[in-house]
Amino acid sequence: MNKTLQLLLGRASCRAFTKRKVPAAVVKNIIEAGIHAPTGGNLQPYSIVKIEKRAAINRLAKLCGQRFMKTAPLHLVFCIDLYRLKRWAKMESAPFSADRALRPFWIAFQDTVICAQNMCTAADALGLGSVYIGPIFDRIPEIRKMCHLPKGVVPVVSLVVGYPSMRPPPRKRLEAKIVLHNEIYRDIDDKELLAAYSEKYNGFKREISEKDLETLHRVCRRVHGAAFAEKSVNGAKRLGFVNRAQVYFGLNYQADRLLLSTPKQFKILSKAGLSCFLSRRKS
Repeated sequence: MNKTLQLLLGRASCRAFTKRKVPAAVVKNIIEAGIHAPTGGNLQPYSIVKIEKRAAINRLAKLCGQRFMKTAPLHLVFCIDLYRLKRWAKMESAPFSADRALRPFWIAFQDTVICAQNMCTAADALGLGSVYIGPIFDRIPEIRKMCHLPKGVVPVVSLVVGYPSMRPPPRKRLEAKIVLHNEIYRDIDDKELLAAYSEKYNGFKREISEKDLETLHRVCRRVHGAAFAEKSVNGAKRLGFVNRAQVYFGLNYQADRLLLSTPKQFKILSKAGLSCFLSRRKS
């Protein structure tokens, strides 16, 4: 198999690292791979904060609630950076509205994540392990303060990098027949879709507990109403387990909290300099 394809197909997130530091030359190669990623208009609307000092790593791990992060020697925080573009436009007497319009944010977000993925692949190609850290989004104000980010520079995601103490096998994915659509979207029937998810998660079943049932009922009630909550909980009781979808959306990434936190997150993004998220009244 082509080596690049073999690398991509065999990749898995790594959360166990040795104490070995990543050499500066290796870090440089990883960074170069990132800045050569595709980017809209070749604008590169991102910045990367490299974190290697132990105190800062510990602080980041605490903020994200991920203890394993302390064991990795290299952390890369990827940020949308409209501040740099705005400064450039001002110095060149060019009009600028990217920090107030939605489309530039949409493209900048894509470019930032593409840059991160290039660096993720480069790290794996150089014998390192890595894992993305999503809770960066939940700690935007704290990380902006920690990294001294000016308005218009907003953290999106971070990549934890180091030499793996063990290499985990790749996790099972939905097959191409489920995620690939030829020319037009194929609306998969319920039976096929449920079978595909069951195969992906190896028929996962989580034993029910009173705490889980209470949480599941509360989340379902707040999002879809009392009747749906009863249906969800009673179904779990009847089967004797909580299924993977209920664990994801009812227990782990609780749907009610996601909804309730959204207005606050819009305000946080606006305060960070992305005023496209401010509500505007019609004049």
